[in-house]
Parts: sequence; C-alpha cells; structure tokens
Amino acid sequence: MRMFVLDRMKLVNVTDEKFEIQKGFDFEEYMRHSFKVMHEELYSVRVRMIAWCLKDEAGLFVKCGKIKAERKALDKWVVDLPDNWVAAMEATLFTGWVYDFLLPHAREIKAAHPEMLKAITAAKKKNDQADAERIADLLRVGLIPECYMAPQKLRELRRVLRFRNHLVRQAVRMKNKIAGLLMEVGAPYSKKKLHGQVYFHQLMDRLEEVPDFVLDMLSMSRAGLDLFTKIQKRLVQALRRNEHIRGRVNRLMTISGVGEVLALTWVLEGGDPKRFSSVRRAVSYCGLTSPQKESAGKNQRAPISKKRNKHLQTILVEASKLAPRWNPQLAEVHERELARGNKNRATLAVARKLTAYLLAVDKSGKDFKMKQLKAAA
Repeated sequence: MRMFVLDRMKLVNVTDEKFEIQKGFDFEEYMRHSFKVMHEELYSVRVRMIAWCLKDEAGLFVKCGKIKAERKALDKWVVDLPDNWVAAMEATLFTGWVYDFLLPHAREIKAAHPEMLKAITAAKKKNDQADAERIADLLRVGLIPECYMAPQKLRELRRVLRFRNHLVRQAVRMKNKIAGLLMEVGAPYSKKKLHGQVYFHQLMDRLEEVPDFVLDMLSMSRAGLDLFTKIQKRLVQALRRNEHIRGRVNRLMTISGVGEVLALTWVLEGGDPKRFSSVRRAVSYCGLTSPQKESAGKNQRAPISKKRNKHLQTILVEASKLAPRWNPQLAEVHERELARGNKNRATLAVARKLTAYLLAVDKSGKDFKMKQLKAAA
C-alpha cells in the first residue's frame, strides 16, 4: 500500500471592481451584474499548485513533486499512482472539490484538521514540500487528526446557506448606512419605522435641506437592502423545499422555538447527527463550552472556546434569546439561570438545552413532544 499527501493550498488575489456613479444609475441592475461578476471571479479564485509526497508503508521516501490545481492535471497524475493507495490532505476552503475528485480513485482519503496540524507551522523549516512529508508520516503511523467530511450534496447546500447569511449581513450594513446618513445631515426619523417601505418613501418626500447626493445614496442603500432581503428569502425557501433535507428540517421545526433558519443551520452545519456520541460533544462542537486548562492539579476558568463551528454558535445564541418566549421548558431554564444574576449565562444554558433537543430529535427521527410541566404542590 502506498500513501501520499496533498499539502495546503495557496490563493490568488482578486481585484475589486470599481465604478462611478452616473445619472440614471440603476442600483438594482448594478447589484445583479456585480453578483454575476462575483460568482464568476469566485470560481476563478483557486489554488495554483498542490505539493505532494509519496511514501511506502515502511516510511521510505518514493517521490514527491507539485502539480497544478486543475482537474486535467489531477487526472493525468492519478494514472501514474500505484494501486491501493491512501491519501491525506489538510482541510482548507478548497479541499472539497479535490476530495470529491480523488475519492473514486483511492482506497481511502482523509482530511486532516488544520487546527490540529499547527505543530507544522512551529517548525523552523516551513515549506509546502516539508509539510507534505510530515503529514505523510502522520498518516503512515495512524496519527493523522482526521476531521469530518460532509457528503458532497450537503456541502453544496451548506454553501448556499452561508451565502444567504452573507446577504443578511450585507442587508444589516445597508440599514446602518441609511441611519448613519440621516444622522450626518441632522434629519429626524423614527428608529422603529425607518426600514419600513411606506415610512421610508414618506420620509424621502419630506426631507428638506438635504444635499441631492445624500438622497441618491439613501435611495441606493434602500435598493440594496430590498435586493438583499429578497434574495435571502428565496434562498431559504429553496433550501426548505430540497428533498435531501426537507424531512429533517420539518422534524426539527416541531420543537417550539426552532425556526427554519436554525433548523437549516443545524442540518447543514452539523451533518450526520450520529457522529456526536453524546450531547456534551454536540455542545462542544457548537462552541457553548469553555476549554479545559488544567496543570499541576489546578483548573483555570476560561471564556467560551474559539474552537467551534462559528455558524452554528451564532445562530444558536441568537435563537436562544427568543426561544423561551415560545417554549415553556426553555423559559424555565432561562429563569433559573437568570435568578443567579447573569444574562449571558442564562442564554448559554438555553442554547445548550436547545442543542440537546435538536440532537435528540435528529437522531430519533421522530417529531418533538413537549413534556407536561409538573404542577406546584
């Protein structure tokens, strides 16, 4: 059996598109064009070279080299490899398509956790070829820190969900920009009604002593806000209707306080629920616990760990602030922790309980059933 390693990949810088505002400027048409350009440039951003190293079972060096990160180059390279080979590669943003391309040709392919490979960067000699050799040695002795690799279809849907989250962040920026422009020119407005369509157009009609270019920027910001909101809603609807995850999402939404965004995030970011052997592992993966720091018999208290799935953590924390309004059991947990005097700890406690509910429903494949609270004696 032969084994080889693909080392981490390098990125190509993408230059930003520049434009000038002209009369009759159609912001919505510009944004559609920009999304098209961004989509095309995103796929032009790729790794240039892949460093690889081939060793046998005894750890003897066979050969090494570099190949272009292109499907045609990989196709030619695979032909020259020996039979029954095992591969390992460091998990990066661009690992997915390489993994999918090589999987039919290999006996096994493992994706190494980049956080666990930080010892490589601490070496005095740091280059792609040396990294590939070290990863090959870890693979040979069975010490490769393997990470979970979601199925290809799930990763494609997850990419759509993350793009939707990106659009939501852009919409929030547009809201902040509108409010900021109004404050800069000293225009009074209602904070609660500002982002409503009717109120905004009425506000634009009665603005006085405001420069024309500020009015143009307000109109463009509003057009961007409407466009981002419209697209993100369509993406959520398309994900909910997808046949691969529709059943799981609908079951998770039977939990009171769980909406479509949280259910989609759990399914697409968490992947297979069976990979979590316990609730504690799921809670740790979601970033709702602090890291353990113990030395010489002393435990040090630390803040919430940064080694987590940040997408799941963000959605769970936000949902935990609203879920107690609809779920009596979560409300009880929130009130109990809030009585101790810390709102953030109460939110985290609700998030952990919510994670336990999501994992139980997803593993069992059954709808959630609310338990009756015991009446006070």
